[in-house]
Amino acid sequence: MEMGQKIYNLRTQKGLTLEELGDMVGVGKSTVRKWENGMIANMKRDKILKVSEALGTTPAYLMGWTEEEKIISLNNVYQVKLKRFPLLGEIACGKPIYASEDRESYIMAGTNIKADFCLKAKGNSMINARILDGDIVFIRKQDMVENGEIAAVVVNNDNEATLKRFFYYADKSMVILKAENPAYEDMIFTNEELNNFHILGKAIAFQSDVK
Repeated sequence: MEMGQKIYNLRTQKGLTLEELGDMVGVGKSTVRKWENGMIANMKRDKILKVSEALGTTPAYLMGWTEEEKIISLNNVYQVKLKRFPLLGEIACGKPIYASEDRESYIMAGTNIKADFCLKAKGNSMINARILDGDIVFIRKQDMVENGEIAAVVVNNDNEATLKRFFYYADKSMVILKAENPAYEDMIFTNEELNNFHILGKAIAFQSDVK
């Protein structure tokens, strides 16, 4: 079996579109179509590696150095359908950082994640919530969250963003942002200081690499 046919078979098996695979690899859907049709016979080695990682196989299999993989259907394995989430930059898990946005980037994740965008965690203030430095945190847009929920919050007049557990005490006109790491102090806002921040949304899921 030719490499293009292998790519096509694995892509359709995983339920990926040409565009979705292209986004994962860093090329346009027309390039993926040419790979599958054999119009580009000599793929670059770095692209072969990225395609194999995206499709859950090995470069050796795609290049014909190993026996063909069998397509196995298991009753207890759930096939995940993917969609693109805009990656809007980094969010601090530690001291607040500048809330930069990069709307050119996307993260592929399961369609079961009901989020609007995602951010990359930076720092270790949320480690007890299992959110580590470099993890992708998925955010659902909403202006308010319940006490104890993890929220993406912009502070200091829209210049910095942080990820913390949110607590609001109306009787004291106070908001406390708590870390999930005892090494970090609470961030406390009272009275007029409440005008210096707003909630981007609620953290509903995160994506972490196996280490």
